[in-house]
Amino acid sequence: MSHEAHEPETPHLDFQGTTPYEDYVKADVLTHLQHTLSDDPGEMVFLVTTQVMELWFTVIVHEWETAAQALRRDDVPTAVDALRRSRRELEALNASWRPLAGLTPAQFNSYRSALGEGSGFQSAMYRRMEFLLGDKSASMLVPHRGAPRVHAELEKALHEPSLYDEVLRFLARRGHPVPKDVLERDVSRKYEPSREVEEIWTSVYAGDERDEVARLGEALTDVAELVWRWRNDHLVATRRAMGSKTGTGGSAGVAWLEKRAQKSVFPELWTARSYV
Repeated sequence: MSHEAHEPETPHLDFQGTTPYEDYVKADVLTHLQHTLSDDPGEMVFLVTTQVMELWFTVIVHEWETAAQALRRDDVPTAVDALRRSRRELEALNASWRPLAGLTPAQFNSYRSALGEGSGFQSAMYRRMEFLLGDKSASMLVPHRGAPRVHAELEKALHEPSLYDEVLRFLARRGHPVPKDVLERDVSRKYEPSREVEEIWTSVYAGDERDEVARLGEALTDVAELVWRWRNDHLVATRRAMGSKTGTGGSAGVAWLEKRAQKSVFPELWTARSYV
């Protein structure tokens, strides 16, 4: 038997047209979507990071919609799996702030004017994320009236039950006393906390922590915590780059982000813990 080292076989390199990798990933499309509007070299990292965030929004929306659909079928394992995947994806999304977190005011101002009236507040995919979390408002469709496909997708999401609505409907089917006014609420409006729902989660957490519903509650709490961290990281990065000035696109900037950071996602999952 020969002990000579063998060179690994050269992979197949000769393709007709584009490579299978390119056909699947569309890397050439992705890497040519960056068109900076200033001469500042720092604008590229800002633009690419923002585009990466949009891709993570898209994946997370897919996961939460998968979880909602599974809950409609009473398929908790599939829902929990999707929520757990989204936890890792949210961690990656949150890490996207790192390249931007150290921006000084001078660095940000060097290309800020290139943004014009653009603002992350106008992100349609992020809005779909917020709608799935139950934070809904018809006024959030207004910036997208000029984009029919995007507007139609957002309008559909506005009038569909949120992920948390599907959770509460599932709990009702499992015999938990979810109030009728919660189950029959106008799902196009922002979800408001319910004392009765808080009592349901208190009961769930006071029981067997290995129970399927308890595991679902913890998967949702993981998501809620990471969304809260996203909002806080956004707040800190913005405060560091521009202080309390008016945000891009005329938004309230830090003042608006501070208000958002104070809000809990899936509120009763947090307040119930005080009573267990």
